[in-house]
Amino acid sequence: MGHAIYRVVGCEITGPYTLRITFDDGMVREINFKPVLAGPVYGALRDEELFKQVSIDAEVHTLVWPNGADFDPETLHEWPTYADEMKRMAERWATTMAKVG
Repeated sequence: MGHAIYRVVGCEITGPYTLRITFDDGMVREINFKPVLAGPVYGALRDEELFKQVSIDAEVHTLVWPNGADFDPETLHEWPTYADEMKRMAERWATTMAKVG
């Protein structure tokens, strides 16, 4: 199975940690990212001011943040397929970070 190529063409903040994302194929998806914000890169986005600094990368057409966090456009487009695994990964990161810290 190939990796689908999508481009993010629009992004709007609709609530705390929540974005409405528009793709080049017309799909619009609203995602609450809070459950997946853990670990060394995504965890920093729990700072709501940093989260609000989201932008669309002009070269790869996905969401990016100043701290280097980003999400693959295909993952965003097919979020219901990936959401549970992303949450499990975040929970593992949170547990690991708690043991280290």
